Amino acid sequence: MFLMFNKLIKGLRKATQILSVAAFLSLSGIFSVTVFATTPPAAGGGMEFFSSAIDTLKTLVIALGAGLAVWGVINLLEGYGNDNPGAKSQGMKQLMAGAGVALVGIMLIPLLSGLFT
Repeated sequence: MFLMFNKLIKGLRKATQILSVAAFLSLSGIFSVTVFATTPPAAGGGMEFFSSAIDTLKTLVIALGAGLAVWGVINLLEGYGNDNPGAKSQGMKQLMAGAGVALVGIMLIPLLSGLFT
């Protein structure tokens, strides 16, 4: 039983590492295409650059929060399936933290555009 649990933990760690690298690469690609494809501020397109950067930041923060919330739901369901109160608690904390981060992306990040007008 212990060996099976140990293999499961190693597999989950490996999957988490692969997903983290894939998410970082995809988000950095989105950021570079969206922000750096606009006109640089020195060429007269400064406000377009900042609004594009704010939109990209909003998307990244919402995606990060949603990912954390999904991870929390998975941990929460795992805790209910195994009657593990530690996993239930951790899952609920991750779910609420992810919802909070997504809410910051939805509500507060767009307010940054008022700083540059």
